[in-house]
Amino acid sequence: MTSAYPVPPTRLKELNGFGPKSEEIFAKIDIFSVDDFMAIDPYVLYGQLLPMKGIGLNSIYAIIGARENLSWLEVANTRKTEILMRLDDMGIAPKK
Repeated sequence: MTSAYPVPPTRLKELNGFGPKSEEIFAKIDIFSVDDFMAIDPYVLYGQLLPMKGIGLNSIYAIIGARENLSWLEVANTRKTEILMRLDDMGIAPKK
């Protein structure tokens, strides 16, 4: 999946939209490397992060964007319905 990047990132903070804080957050759920991050389904990952303070819908957009080297805004603007439907199927969609 890192093929979306011209140069494969070696640190989580090098993924599109991520930084040092992202590395801290992912470390709390034992995601320490780009390989760890890419190996887990983005929706499962979001579900693991959801109980943490400050994790919301933008987080799933950022996770998908980081995997695909896209801005989280682009993901939100082009795939919101698809993402919400998947989260709803999993029982973790935000309540209205």
